[in-house]
Amino acid sequence: MKTSFKSLLVAGAMFCAAQSYAQSDVKKAEHGVGHAATDVGHKTSEVASKGSSAVIDKKYEGKCGPRGETIYINKKSQYYYVDKKGHRVYQKKSQLMDKKDMEHHKM
Repeated sequence: MKTSFKSLLVAGAMFCAAQSYAQSDVKKAEHGVGHAATDVGHKTSEVASKGSSAVIDKKYEGKCGPRGETIYINKKSQYYYVDKKGHRVYQKKSQLMDKKDMEHHKM
């Protein structure tokens, strides 16, 4: 009787350990899927914002954002660029960089 009880106890412990391991794998997978979905959402938002800005607003030739982004001018004469998350980041005219200067920084 003691032997069968020990066997049952070991089997139960192994079952609990397997369930715990499976749950941690599921959490890791959910975490990875969540990050991938967030990245896809940000890229979609960025592309949509840039597309609508290119159609609706004017491009400011000769100037760029802090990392070489395209600068747009809206109907209120505000300067902005679209960041990686698709948000419009408004800038003062004094904050804009010349494209020539940006090309020298990249080299």
